[in-house]
Amino acid sequence: MKNVTVVFWTSLLICLGLVVWGLSSPDSFKSQTGEWTVAISNTFGWYYLLTVFLILAFCIYLIFSKFSTLKLGKPEDKPEFSLVSWFSMLFSAGMGMGLVFWTTAEPISHAFISAPKSELGSNEAIQEAMQFSFFHWGLHAWAIYGIVALVLAYFKFHNDAPGLISATLIPLFGEKLMAGPLGKMIDVLAVFATVIGVASTLGFGSAQINEGISFLFGTPNTFTFQVLILAVATVLFIASAWSGIGRGIKYLSNINMILAFVLLLLLLIVGPTLYIFNSFSDAIGGYLTNFFSMSFNLEPVNEERRTWVNAWTVFYWAWWISWAPFVGIFIARISRGRTVKEFMLGVLLVPSLVCFIFFAVFGVSALNLEQNNIAKISEYSLETATFGVLHYYPLGTLLSIITLVVIAIFFITSADSATFVLGMQTTGGMLNPPNLVKITWGLIQSAVAAIVIYTGGTQGLQNALIIAALPFSVVIILMGISFLKAASYDPLVKNKKRQ
Repeated sequence: MKNVTVVFWTSLLICLGLVVWGLSSPDSFKSQTGEWTVAISNTFGWYYLLTVFLILAFCIYLIFSKFSTLKLGKPEDKPEFSLVSWFSMLFSAGMGMGLVFWTTAEPISHAFISAPKSELGSNEAIQEAMQFSFFHWGLHAWAIYGIVALVLAYFKFHNDAPGLISATLIPLFGEKLMAGPLGKMIDVLAVFATVIGVASTLGFGSAQINEGISFLFGTPNTFTFQVLILAVATVLFIASAWSGIGRGIKYLSNINMILAFVLLLLLLIVGPTLYIFNSFSDAIGGYLTNFFSMSFNLEPVNEERRTWVNAWTVFYWAWWISWAPFVGIFIARISRGRTVKEFMLGVLLVPSLVCFIFFAVFGVSALNLEQNNIAKISEYSLETATFGVLHYYPLGTLLSIITLVVIAIFFITSADSATFVLGMQTTGGMLNPPNLVKITWGLIQSAVAAIVIYTGGTQGLQNALIIAALPFSVVIILMGISFLKAASYDPLVKNKKRQ
């Protein structure tokens, strides 16, 4: 294929090798990667918590620093997308489909299945459930995405470097080294994380769509039906990717944010409205009050609580880091023309607030049912929890149908965003990779997802992502240092300093 690089073939072979391992010996794959994941969580939990906090602190520093007025592009560049389209696209790529899974399941888990600190089912546990949900999906997560996206956008649009992770490290290691095996290895790591992460999400998403359709209409809940859903989605997201980032991805993201907020508003009206408002306010207060204690909480003297921290907070931090190449590259691609300050404020605050609102409406609606013994949402599977909650409120069928549509579009926007990013990363950083390359990556992602569904190997692939996150966290730290070095010598910063 024209324009593809050695990164393409190397990444493809590694991904296929993992698929063969997962297909031929799923139990071995899951157990071995699980052992590595547990070892990483126990040994490097402190490192993940410290690193992610420092990343967030660095992002906040940039907002008020001498670099704040630097533009992610040339001085004359204007933003390519409106603020609404920009927010919609970065949110759809970064969190979209995951929110539909976790807005009900995570608060219920923290309150009634495995509480972080308090007694299960107590008022304290319910308050902590919302507080920790905000913590896991708030500023820390978006700081990880934000720093990767910022550095990539600065080097690509301001310094005309290739749109590759390795290119951002040239100020530290030199162009020759980053064009060699080390640079290729870094780019392969980014591609690997993207393929496996998105494939896991596609497998999980098709399972939830299948469960939702089955829950509503009694259709068969089988492997064949899930693959059929995956096949239809593949055609749609490849068609979207083919049409380009300025059309397919933008329009779908805008449509889906409208639908998601319609769903949110309807559930707010028919759900426990006053309880939602009160819980939202209380959770914000708890999040801000306990911000630092949660950021560094490792429970070193309580084994049970330490297990919870590893399973949730450490897992989430590693998960966001592993998704940072994909989401970061995509956000960078759509952020040309914005200043560092505007970019950081937008990426940190707006998506975090949207996540908080979604968790308040869906999470509190779920907690309300279990608290008042109306329904045992904690006994539902993750895939059906949201549909189970909607079932017990007025307009439940309508809300469930809208939810299915939202999931399907988030499914497509995540996949076509990833297809676009994979095309960039394997064609030397082309901003508009050839359609044949995008189609190839779309088919590879779906093939991996189909095998994931067939083998039940989602956990093994998630473990592989957590393992990949450890070396990539070092890359993120180096990217931040590299940005500081390059930006310090930027003529606009030096002139500003003289003034």
